[in-house]
Amino acid sequence: MSEQEREWEEKVLDPALERTPERSSEFQTPSGIPIDRLYTPEHLADFDYDQELGYPGQYPFTRGVQPTMYRGRLWTMRQYAGYGNAEQSNRRYKYLLAQGQTGLSVAFDLPTQMGYDSDHPLASGEVGKVGVAIDSIRDMELLLSDIPLENVSTSMTINATASILLALYVAVARKRGVPEASLSGTVQNDILKEYIARGTYIYPTAPSMRIIGDIITYCAGQLPRWNPISISGYHIREAGSTAVQEVAFTLANAIAYVEEVLRRGISIDDFAPRLAFFFNAHSDFFEEVAKFRAARRLWAHIMQERYGAKNPQSMMLRFHTQTAGSSLTAQQPENNVVRVAIQALSAVLGGTQSLHTNSLDEALALPTERSARIALRTQQIIAHETGVASTIDPMAGSYYVESLTNSIEERARAYLGRIDEMGGTLAAIEGGFQQDEIQEAAYSWQSEVDAGERVIVGVNRYGVEEGPHAHILKVDPTLQSRQVEGLRQLREEREAGQVESALARLRNAAEGSDNLMPLIIDSVENLCTLGEISDVLRSVFGEYHERKGI
Repeated sequence: MSEQEREWEEKVLDPALERTPERSSEFQTPSGIPIDRLYTPEHLADFDYDQELGYPGQYPFTRGVQPTMYRGRLWTMRQYAGYGNAEQSNRRYKYLLAQGQTGLSVAFDLPTQMGYDSDHPLASGEVGKVGVAIDSIRDMELLLSDIPLENVSTSMTINATASILLALYVAVARKRGVPEASLSGTVQNDILKEYIARGTYIYPTAPSMRIIGDIITYCAGQLPRWNPISISGYHIREAGSTAVQEVAFTLANAIAYVEEVLRRGISIDDFAPRLAFFFNAHSDFFEEVAKFRAARRLWAHIMQERYGAKNPQSMMLRFHTQTAGSSLTAQQPENNVVRVAIQALSAVLGGTQSLHTNSLDEALALPTERSARIALRTQQIIAHETGVASTIDPMAGSYYVESLTNSIEERARAYLGRIDEMGGTLAAIEGGFQQDEIQEAAYSWQSEVDAGERVIVGVNRYGVEEGPHAHILKVDPTLQSRQVEGLRQLREEREAGQVESALARLRNAAEGSDNLMPLIIDSVENLCTLGEISDVLRSVFGEYHERKGI
């Protein structure tokens, strides 16, 4: 402690504490990182600017992956949307594009995510509810009607059936004469976080990893502008993890995917530049800013030190961010506008490449057009009215932010070390390590909320009497029957022999070792449905069953 700080404590701080004690004897971030009363140059006594910060667009990319960041181009404003059938979702996309959205982000319904057609018994009651129902290439054509695929970047949040949805997208582009090489976008394709946190898996881990490797390999050769995977910490955080766990488990999953592709004999620099990431923006503002910076630096070190990457683009952690759905409250939903604005600002100050802002009514239902517009306007206000996009990484050099960035990186590295000791990510998942860690963190958080130790405005403090919320979106109850009728017509009109032949070719490939992507594209072009393709793969690969006790 410096002489000046000691004098300040004795003459200024101590008398103030006698008059007004602090609110708590201990302050810490939601990840359990202690927060000092005051941060000074002594907290960064050993700080090496060149090694720990550097310059934007330069290793270790702490300050951003682009040399000019938002001074050159703003982040992509990509509102996640999709509900009902393809026509309804297409109208929403056109509305959002007209309001200034700069990229599409597609939400699929639960049957589509799980590999079931809309007429499957398990799909009953779920068709079009949490996203758009896609059964065949006809649905995909309607979904993308009048959307210029060569000019619009499209993100598809899909995992177990990612290969099929990407195949449908490619097939529609081919029908329009759009070259595959001109397509840009992202398919989430991150199955490991499904085993850890979310649950929309189909196949066991080994064949799932094979499919992911097939997608990455296919895109490296045929879709050079497409991100074949978006490694997602978002859902890990939504399940209740801390910010540190979000970084650690996400990068551990990324390591597993990298090693799957490397085993195929592909050089790290031939595919790593197209790896993308997806993170959550939660409400502890400074921890979130530091989290993004720490993740970027840690990934750069991993790629250079562990895998010997030479191309700087292989070391760049490029990421999309979504504000925290789990932080939204059904009570006083207008408060969610404030939460989302603060979370979005943390993502921008953390250097995100694209951003989705949640709508105020999402704790009640799918967003209305009005609430989706407010969410988009939140991004636009941050971009154009606050001045935060005028300089690069304005948080750099903050004693607190730099100390917090270092702490998050150090703690995430410790988790990665533990996972390595267990034999890697897949072994840790099979043993339930990540699942148990997240459950413990979620339980701790909820216990603090229930005890009133953690304040959630409008929930456990500052509540008001509220009436019913009338203005919420309701999905048309006749949707499922219309979607099923469309499937019936498709099956009547298509050539059964072509369908059977295409599915037989796919089965043979699945039983062997060929890349499955060309066969899946062939299947969708021959009017095979998503459910039929998934069933062929189920018959070869089997299904994953969660370990007991989870």
